[in-house]
Amino acid sequence: MNIRGKTALVLGAAQGIGKAVGMALAQAGARVVLTYYDWPEASEQMQQDFASLDCEHLAVKTDLRNPEQIRSLFSKIIHQFGSLDILINNIERGGMPIVHGPYTSEQWDLEMETTLKAKWFVFNEALPLLKASGDGAVITFSSIAGIVGRNGPAGMIFNDGYSAANRAVSSFTETWARQGAPEVRVNELMLGFFKSRHAEGTRGWPLLSREEQQEILDYTLLGRTGSHEDIVKAVFFLIQDAPFMTGSVVKLDGGFTLGPDRIPVMPKGVL
Repeated sequence: MNIRGKTALVLGAAQGIGKAVGMALAQAGARVVLTYYDWPEASEQMQQDFASLDCEHLAVKTDLRNPEQIRSLFSKIIHQFGSLDILINNIERGGMPIVHGPYTSEQWDLEMETTLKAKWFVFNEALPLLKASGDGAVITFSSIAGIVGRNGPAGMIFNDGYSAANRAVSSFTETWARQGAPEVRVNELMLGFFKSRHAEGTRGWPLLSREEQQEILDYTLLGRTGSHEDIVKAVFFLIQDAPFMTGSVVKLDGGFTLGPDRIPVMPKGVL
């Protein structure tokens, strides 16, 4: 798919990864729709930054836990642009144990509503428009929490409900790929520890001791956390350069889920 001239909806674009992906798509010539809800100062700065790009864009304050507000969002998209070609399904709320401590019922519900249910409602509202485009692309962001859970060095960052929700997202990916085919490709980008998601720039990261932070890096084969640029490159690959890929889960985690074990040198043997 050639991104120029396409219409892209980017959820959670007020800051961090969502904003970085939205900016990159706009700079590539896409018309972008950006949602925001909380983080008022960041949301205002985001709107100023996109205005300075002189690109076609629409920023809409939307509580993505509310199906009525989602329907209103899509009415605005249809009125403004009349079409939708790309969906960046980037909405989640992870309750880090290091920040929130033991679960409350409210925290559990919030994680399920944002990380899981909101993605489902947005996709199903978007699907008719994406099919009508004839060449639609959906990228759903998830977390390696769905694989590793509250375990090992990630146990201070990934909560039980957040982990369960992310495992369920992969089930959605397979279902949605079947629903969308052949007009719409649906793939999942499963993220490890990134700036502004799980690592630097989050409330939880500075609460970890240096030893705990280093343990996470040591567990990551590439020895570092990921950058927004790493994610943008993967997003562009899935949109532009993977026309035969759908229903796939792409891990972008620097090798964290493989763990710190290294392959030993092949012994000489005795024969």
